[in-house]
Amino acid sequence: MPSTRAPRLSGTDRRQQILRVAAETFAHQGYKGATTREIAQQARVNEAIIFRHFPTKEDLYWAVIEEQCRQGSSRTSGELQKELEEQADLRRLLSTLASNILRRDTRLTRLLLYSALENHKLSQRFYRTYVSTYYEVLAEHLQRRMERGELRKMDPLLASRGFLGMIGNHFLVQEIFGGKRFQKFNPDRVAETLTDIWLNGALSKRQTDRNIPRSKHKNGTKN
Repeated sequence: MPSTRAPRLSGTDRRQQILRVAAETFAHQGYKGATTREIAQQARVNEAIIFRHFPTKEDLYWAVIEEQCRQGSSRTSGELQKELEEQADLRRLLSTLASNILRRDTRLTRLLLYSALENHKLSQRFYRTYVSTYYEVLAEHLQRRMERGELRKMDPLLASRGFLGMIGNHFLVQEIFGGKRFQKFNPDRVAETLTDIWLNGALSKRQTDRNIPRSKHKNGTKN
């Protein structure tokens, strides 16, 4: 009869295994719906092993979120800051940023939606730690572009939220709400199209003709 016991792993490998299983479980059942007992069963370990690595269920959930951020295509605020400083072409910068967001793993988004809908305090912690600084870093960069006359004057934080909001909404519609079952889009084409839409409303008058090329695609929807 085959053994149901998990193979022996190092402490580091065991921790990563638990995080992988917990990520799947939390992403499909939420924080309240998932239990550490269920996660232990899926990982084929004693529940006590989980608490040896993560003292509480909340610690495990936060570790899963951090790991998803680290492994995913999402940029940290520090990484975003570096990219903004190195890329002079605003259109290319924004379309690359958008493309990265559109290709991220859905598990992190599911985790955050669950925690927000459950009104869990970790959703607030995530927003303060990752999201708000991300918006602010982009806003500061857009502010400098405004001061140089490249962008028209506007609230830089709202401009940042507006751009990232367009990208995030498309991701939600396609990946979470099931839009991709009915209509497929090329992520790079979506990134370029939404970037151009945003820039058409944000560029200063003297920059518009020089920076917004005509789209090569008539509708820019399907692969």
